[in-house]
Amino acid sequence: MTEPVRDQYEAYPYPARDPKDERTRLIAGSPSNLAEIDHYVFAGRGDFAKPFRALIAGGGTGDAAIMLAQQLGDRARERGPAAPGEVVYLDLSGAAREIAEARARARGLTNISFHQGSLLDLPGLGLGNFDYIDCCGVLHHLEDPPAGLAALVGALDAAGGMGLMLYAPLGRTGVYPAQAMLRNLGGGGLGEGGLGEDLPLGERVVLARRLLAALPATNWLRRNPFLGDHKKSDAELVDLLLHPRDRAYSVDQVAALVAGAGLRLVSFIEPARYQPASYLKDPVLLRRLTGLDPLARAAFAEKLAGNIKKHILYVVKGANPADTVARAETPGVVPVTRELPGPELARAVAKRGRIAADFDGLSLSFALPRLAAPILTRIDGQASLGEIHAALQALDSGLDWDAFKAQFDPLYAVLNGLNHLLLRHSNAGDGQVSSGN
Repeated sequence: MTEPVRDQYEAYPYPARDPKDERTRLIAGSPSNLAEIDHYVFAGRGDFAKPFRALIAGGGTGDAAIMLAQQLGDRARERGPAAPGEVVYLDLSGAAREIAEARARARGLTNISFHQGSLLDLPGLGLGNFDYIDCCGVLHHLEDPPAGLAALVGALDAAGGMGLMLYAPLGRTGVYPAQAMLRNLGGGGLGEGGLGEDLPLGERVVLARRLLAALPATNWLRRNPFLGDHKKSDAELVDLLLHPRDRAYSVDQVAALVAGAGLRLVSFIEPARYQPASYLKDPVLLRRLTGLDPLARAAFAEKLAGNIKKHILYVVKGANPADTVARAETPGVVPVTRELPGPELARAVAKRGRIAADFDGLSLSFALPRLAAPILTRIDGQASLGEIHAALQALDSGLDWDAFKAQFDPLYAVLNGLNHLLLRHSNAGDGQVSSGN
């Protein structure tokens, strides 16, 4: 990255984090949740003990590195003597790295190594190859995003995968005109658009606050209800409105970027946001969309919803012939809730037989099958589908495997679409994933 980008993150490490908060909470999100990585990259068969290696490319103040290192440590403790996989943190900002290291110390995490530099320098850093790479919110700030992605691909094991996040245009409506106005007022742009003498970044923050307060009711940024982080701290404001280089990608542009790097798009997160049927109930319109391939449907859904502000996705190498997504095909598969425990989800759906979802201010409701609550009550991350079926069959002798699957499959389709439910194999952890070193 260029000097202005590095200087921004030295002055305003992003996102704003206080290491003392690690005593009370773990910030979790997507990509790079360990259950998601297992489900989408390793078909539910991941072994995340050493020699598993993960790179956090552009680690910022540490959210992804801390989450993944903690989850790897927790998984290793569940397995007894296994050593947790290694997380390698890389970022160009020394100030951000200091915060990330302090957060790791506060948690007592010893499975992270910290490095300062740009992901563009990966070929010469000698960090080796990785089974998994996280690159969240970085590529869209590079002068040459394809070159950045190519550097990551060069460090990725043949059977590995990546979790990416890229800005999306429609949910960020109003951002780019506001950025242009702030360049007019205080400079700070790279290349075209930076007018006049650049003011110091701190002075531009003051101007940005004044402009936000003065925006008329018709301004698109003021009218955009999906953006609010810039109101929380100066670091968030700088990253949103004063970044010297920032671009957004539509679904089609994401697909082109990924394919150009020799990668295969596995899934967007949450999958339901990229399905037109999540928003449309008109059968005539839905029938007209049945002939579209999954990517075209995702692009249609992005335009239809109009509020997607970032794309989160998992990718693998295009030459990888494997189906890397876990499938609920055999009794040995274990359903795993991503965040909310199964019994809590069961209570949420028991009364109405539906589950609600909020997609950035858009409230949706999805119907669930009759046995949704009894099935969810028995999902604890350990019980297999066969064991859950046996428990329910003890209550209803007529519930054979096919009848059980007729209940589980639509439940899974909805909850996986909302990123609540994932899968792993009960025999996972026997060494299927190995490092490329």
